[in-house]
Amino acid sequence: MAERRLRQELSEPVLDRLREELTSSAEPITAARIAETVRSCGLALGSGTTQQLVRSLRDELVGLGPLQRFVDAPGITDVLVDPYRRLWTDGAEGLVDTGVRLRDETQVRGLARRLISASGGRLDEGNPCADGRLGDCRIHAVIPPVAVGGTMISVRVSRSSTASLEDLARQWDDSQAWLELIRGIVDARLNVLISGATGSGKTSLLAAMLARCTAEERVVIVEDTAELRPDHPHTVHLQGRQGNVEGAGRIDMGHLVRQTLRMRPDRLIVGECRGAELRDFLTAMNTGHQGAGGTVHANSPEAVPARLVAMGALAGLAPEAVALQASAAVDVVVHVARFGDRRMPVAASAVRHHDGRLTTVPVFHREASGAAQRGPGWREFAARAALGGESGAEPGPEPNPEPGRQSGVQPGVQPGAQPVVERAVR
Repeated sequence: MAERRLRQELSEPVLDRLREELTSSAEPITAARIAETVRSCGLALGSGTTQQLVRSLRDELVGLGPLQRFVDAPGITDVLVDPYRRLWTDGAEGLVDTGVRLRDETQVRGLARRLISASGGRLDEGNPCADGRLGDCRIHAVIPPVAVGGTMISVRVSRSSTASLEDLARQWDDSQAWLELIRGIVDARLNVLISGATGSGKTSLLAAMLARCTAEERVVIVEDTAELRPDHPHTVHLQGRQGNVEGAGRIDMGHLVRQTLRMRPDRLIVGECRGAELRDFLTAMNTGHQGAGGTVHANSPEAVPARLVAMGALAGLAPEAVALQASAAVDVVVHVARFGDRRMPVAASAVRHHDGRLTTVPVFHREASGAAQRGPGWREFAARAALGGESGAEPGPEPNPEPGRQSGVQPGVQPGAQPVVERAVR
């Protein structure tokens, strides 16, 4: 309602003029300053103007416009505008059609361009897909002809969270067993990758794990777009940068990972591994940087070797080279999944190199009943993480060791038979 009244009383050129006046100064943009700017420009809102209308004007001038109130709503993680101008939200209740529909394509495209421009990017026919960041929000926008049917906007809300592992564990099945395992990973300074699908809680779990690190440790975080905000007193961030129109000035993740090696990190964290930066990250972990961590998109822990090999190929690494580097660098992969409004760890796997292949060996997994069950790699992992013998159900028979590493066979598999739980990428 406030937005409709605002549009009736102020045209787009007037809004552009007010926006220019307000952003030309470094002073904070408050409701009082907006009202003063309106008067100084010789303008006046109707007598029906209320505090809600002034807030709507502020959102329209420097915020996310009609998306702002949904971004501000508790529990919302994503706000989406589809090609039909419908506005959707994602959060605890899943994907929801809000019933709000933006006025026309001109409004949607104008909003998309303003948001990307305000974040230092460019969105036009020559660059129809763009990313940016405004405050706690990561913005992605696509315009036609790439966006079929109309402009699309995606906003990921990154909220400051002080959730501890114990807070997150309230949603987990067999939480005490998983807490012991994850605490062991952090305390033993094992190198970990957290895998999972989009929205499965990878970043939240990684942040909670970093919050458990001692205050004396220096945590250096590298991200393409800053999202990770652990509750830790000594955290520094590096963020990638897109190039200009000519492509100059681009700073990629791999370059930033190399810079961190000169910054005395006690914990080197790559927010999301998705490209050639994997080579530099593996190199760092293999040169004495213990307690490192990152996230990776994967459908299961068994799919992580294929993802790592694919990312290594982008850096010019052969599969054998990736297998050797990753098996020496990564100690464990923790996979997380989403069940409705619950997000929880469901599997932990050790990473191995065998016969020229990168493989995973199950350490711990969630059964259909929700109970945690040890896998064939449990005994070696428990020794490395200094874990006791209380977590999870008893493991199956002990494995025959692989050359250079102990690993296991699937419980119930006869000696000499080929385990079916181990996946490999050649």
